[in-house]
Amino acid sequence: MVKKNNGPKIKEEKRTIIAMIDIYYKKHKEPAIDKQTLLSYSQLRLDVCRFGEEKPTCKQCPVHCYRPDYKEQMKQVMRYSGPRMLLYHPILAVKHLLKENKSKKIKV
Repeated sequence: MVKKNNGPKIKEEKRTIIAMIDIYYKKHKEPAIDKQTLLSYSQLRLDVCRFGEEKPTCKQCPVHCYRPDYKEQMKQVMRYSGPRMLLYHPILAVKHLLKENKSKKIKV
């Protein structure tokens, strides 16, 4: 059985993804994958992430764990919601940007 990740950083990542999906689905009524399915799938991927609490942002992650169809849908969600996060969830957005910047520094 795979160990479930439930540390504070993973919980923060889950809150961020939920917020991004909510923003996207308020505007887009008929996407390729329905909201609840994408939410469940994204939460599952975080639960079993091999990096656990050391997980970088998805953009910086060396392992792309989403299936191609979910990956494409999540890309659309992130492209649309990313800039809007500063308006709707500024604290989550800033934390995510700082984490992404930190991930870049570690890679170099």
